[in-house]
Amino acid sequence: MFNIKKRFVLRFLSYKRNSFYIAKIKSSIISKDQLIRFTDKGLYVQRADVYIDPHKRVNRALVTHGHADHARWGNKHYLCTDSAKPVISHRLGKKLKIESIAYGKVVKINGVKFSFHPAGHITGSAQIRVEYKGEVWVVSGDYKIEDDGLAEKFESVKCDTFVTEATFALPIYKWTPQEEIFEDINDWWRQNKTEGITSLLTGYSLGKAQRLIQGLDPSIGKIFTHKAVEDTNAIFRKQGIKLHDTIKIAAHQTKKMYTGNIVICPPGAVGNAWATKLGEKSVASASGWMAIRNGRKRRSCDRGFVLSDHADWEGLVYAVKETEANRVFVTHGAAGSCAIFAKWLCDQGLDAAEVKVEKEEGF
Repeated sequence: MFNIKKRFVLRFLSYKRNSFYIAKIKSSIISKDQLIRFTDKGLYVQRADVYIDPHKRVNRALVTHGHADHARWGNKHYLCTDSAKPVISHRLGKKLKIESIAYGKVVKINGVKFSFHPAGHITGSAQIRVEYKGEVWVVSGDYKIEDDGLAEKFESVKCDTFVTEATFALPIYKWTPQEEIFEDINDWWRQNKTEGITSLLTGYSLGKAQRLIQGLDPSIGKIFTHKAVEDTNAIFRKQGIKLHDTIKIAAHQTKKMYTGNIVICPPGAVGNAWATKLGEKSVASASGWMAIRNGRKRRSCDRGFVLSDHADWEGLVYAVKETEANRVFVTHGAAGSCAIFAKWLCDQGLDAAEVKVEKEEGF
């Protein structure tokens, strides 16, 4: 039932325009009294009076992970996983009331059972299981199926209703094993070193940057980091997570110190004056968006490596299948992928609908 065929791609492109059908799906499966409601503030569990990854300020927020589009400042109370708390506290401020819980532990709020389960996206990321009177929902947050050796490995959780992300929900997105990608990245670094230039590799400061650092071959040269990356590295190391040795970029350093070495920085730092001090360099981006033709142009880079912290098409299909859910809500998609994936799931016999939320971070 879940076999993928190339002929579906053209059909998917037509689904994107079929807004009437998607609207019909929505009205047929969304209920006003369902366990989790979709509101302008986010996913709301009314019985427990809590929100999951709220978009606006609320009293109590359950947070799937530390990326800025999921963990927002201004809520009165936060609950996240034990391993996500340090970085969330760093990003939002230690004065906020942030509590944490171990994976798999159940907490009851007004009779509703909540538990957090590994999502594999970044360290500390979680899917949130919600149960009340035998009805079970799972909110996936962001997730990836491949074990990267840093994030807690993705865990399939059975449920009646699954709220899934759909960042790369098209069959064209099929990830190459990360070992092969890191071989290419290290070969690129070696070649740059022979040419006497600096390698500048971009990745989000939380999650992707640390994954890149661990995949690099430190025998090639030194690994330098942007301050935002190094601050996160320090938090990870304090948690006992081992990373290769890194050196923070500092004012006293000279261009000669970077030559032949590699620098890891957030994508937004490339166009800043900060990057000019690195001297002659080759710029590369590690992102799932490098799989599309204009990906490198959009990121203003010389090379693109297809490496994502989100599930590809097959990973999304696998995750939905493993939940054994009969109802699926699809969110966090790009370029119509939510509607496309929801329609495909309907074709497989499931009740599915698109739910629109805000822009994603941490691709």
